[in-house]
Amino acid sequence: MENFSIVAMGVAPYITASIIFQLLTMIVPALEELSKEGESGQRKINQWTRLLTVPLAAMQGYALIALLNKTSSSQIFIDLNPWRIVMIITTVTAGTIFLMWLGELISEKHIGNGISLLIFAGIITQLPRALQQTVLVFDKTQLLTLGLFAIIAIITIVGVVIITEGQRNVPVSYAKRVRGMKMYGGVNTHLPLRVNMAGVIPIIFAISIILFPTMVAQFFLTAKTPILVAGAQKVIELFNNNIFYGVLYFLLVFGFTYFYTEVVFHPDQIAENLQKQGGFIPGIRPGKNTADYLKNTTNRIILAGALFLGIIAVLSMVLNGFTGLTTLTIGGTSLLIVVSVVIETYKQIESQLTMRDYEGL
Repeated sequence: MENFSIVAMGVAPYITASIIFQLLTMIVPALEELSKEGESGQRKINQWTRLLTVPLAAMQGYALIALLNKTSSSQIFIDLNPWRIVMIITTVTAGTIFLMWLGELISEKHIGNGISLLIFAGIITQLPRALQQTVLVFDKTQLLTLGLFAIIAIITIVGVVIITEGQRNVPVSYAKRVRGMKMYGGVNTHLPLRVNMAGVIPIIFAISIILFPTMVAQFFLTAKTPILVAGAQKVIELFNNNIFYGVLYFLLVFGFTYFYTEVVFHPDQIAENLQKQGGFIPGIRPGKNTADYLKNTTNRIILAGALFLGIIAVLSMVLNGFTGLTTLTIGGTSLLIVVSVVIETYKQIESQLTMRDYEGL
């Protein structure tokens, strides 16, 4: 309840809308063509994303009210009539739209990705309280455990940097072409294939799915049919089992990493573009052979990214199970977001300094 404010939902509805349009762009031909129109097409998609955020925020606001009203033992909302419900939904929706505007304003100023920076700030603000709670309950017997946490945190950060920046450079050569009195091409370059193309999207998908059965089951606990109540209790007990929850969470993240990479990465399209531009991978025939080579290469390097994301997702759960220390937890997903945002912001600031002929950061 301490986080219940006009921005109680954060930027979650906007992220959901962005993911929906990102997936639709890969599925709906009209949106795919629009995305290829450059800045004007992207501006239209962004506008539709903002419009979709409003109903999504209103739906999530109503779900939040209903969930707090049903599951809370104490009465949080007093005299909850239709007018009050509309006012609360309007207020929290406006809060989300305000954060969306603020994030896009930050992005326009080229400081970094505004939405990512807002999420980054939300994660960082939890750190002082976690440290305070750890100091308050500190015991000399926990010294070894805290040292272990610090070492694992450093190793995790280094691993996140390596995976985030890791890429396979596929060599690409361009044939020489003569146009008029000028010669073009004859350049050797490379096509970067990132180890983690999906970012944190698979973790977001996995969290959405793994929380859904428990959330639905809670609504059936007050049902009049005994079978529904018993089934809801079984579902809640199953998902409260840390081993089942952790294994399912890992498998979902692993699977969604491959799924999302398949959605955003199109070897056939890349091979076609290379062929049109006179480019080829040395030793590989243009066309279908190039597409097959890129697909096989991607599947191999994505394995490391999928395993890493799965381990990151369940890291805090495993550490809490072994150490029993819950005041200072290492959230692998939080570390992944924080490190990724820092790297991205650093690169954007560095590019701005280079454009203005400064020596660098």
